[in-house]
Amino acid sequence: KVIAIDEQLRVIYEDNVHFDKDLPEFKTQGGVYIHSDRLTVTSPVLMWVKALDMILEKMKSSGFNFSQVRALSGAGQQHGSVYWKKGSSQILKSASPQLPLHQSLKDCFSVSDSPIWMDSSTASQCRELEKALGGAQHLARVTGSRAYERFTGNQIAKIYSQNPEVYKQTERISLVSSFAASLFLGTYAPIDYSDGSGMNLLQIWEKGWSKSCLEACAPGLEERLGCPVPSHSVLGPISPYYSQRYGFSPDCKVVAFTGDNPASLAGMRLQEGDIAISLGTSDTLFLWIQEPTPALEGHILCNPVDSQTYMALLCFKNGSLMRERIRDDCASGSWDEFSKALSSTVAGNNGNLGFYFDVMEITPEAVGIHRFNRDNQKVVSGFPKEVEIRALIEGQFMAKRIHAEKLGYKVCKYDERQ
Repeated sequence: KVIAIDEQLRVIYEDNVHFDKDLPEFKTQGGVYIHSDRLTVTSPVLMWVKALDMILEKMKSSGFNFSQVRALSGAGQQHGSVYWKKGSSQILKSASPQLPLHQSLKDCFSVSDSPIWMDSSTASQCRELEKALGGAQHLARVTGSRAYERFTGNQIAKIYSQNPEVYKQTERISLVSSFAASLFLGTYAPIDYSDGSGMNLLQIWEKGWSKSCLEACAPGLEERLGCPVPSHSVLGPISPYYSQRYGFSPDCKVVAFTGDNPASLAGMRLQEGDIAISLGTSDTLFLWIQEPTPALEGHILCNPVDSQTYMALLCFKNGSLMRERIRDDCASGSWDEFSKALSSTVAGNNGNLGFYFDVMEITPEAVGIHRFNRDNQKVVSGFPKEVEIRALIEGQFMAKRIHAEKLGYKVCKYDERQ
């Protein structure tokens, strides 16, 4: 996706490339490959490069004036990683403006299909990392999260253990965000603190790589990652490739790219004490936090806007799919009926409460439907429909508050913030 804004923040151009539809030659579904084990999920790196070529060509043919662009930055899906083959730095630097970038870079990647956020094939590497760091809680205290299968350190450990030769051929490892920034810079872009804190490798307090975590994952990893930088760093001018091929000003600045979750916090203009909730297939909660307490559930990331503070991130897998199921069961599939039923019950639901997990939840790790009445007795048969609806909604939001407070979020009255 691309968006261009003027100095008044008015949108003057936007467009996108749809991986499956616009780049059918890669044969992805939803932009990814789900492998036969159903655990390994990857995306072809060259598809991302070709998508960038395609979107810039679309802008050019529409008459977009690249020479007016003063600065650019971006966001990439968190936890994906890209593996540059030895010698790629020179190819990236000297790419011919006569060729689309994907043609110049076609042999630059030691791993052609990048592990991404949906991958869950590194359970053994996660166990090893937690063991090396003295347990899950200690790892969370150092890196902001216990070991997660999608996190980059564990993905690198898997590549190193399964194919050491491929790892040996790799001179640089980028996150998706720093990879995209590298394409614009014409040299390897550093990983920013915020996206870097979703790797199980960065010490979130000191803002440097944890030697213990690096050693637990793979040898020689620090030199392959480069030095992390604040998320708002100006990395340098745009590569001459873009000035010559598209007419960008040579003075156009490239600002560090970051992950999609940190970018949401920045884009929503959250401030200390603010909390944002995305109600999607999975529900995501993120907040600006001053003094975090990393826990076994949820994530603490470095704040992209203010490097001295933090953002907390919680993900709840049983989000809108669970609400839709209760809507179908209790409100004839109608959101209007669902809302009326919710309004007909009192706040607190007369002490009736439910926890609804159709699939294994992330926060907390639990599954099944668990209902309790005001006397804290387990109710197996179910609640009346309107009570069920309120129990679901109140249970989901209370869980969000409880887990946010565990990570250090302090709930206060609005007027206390004035």
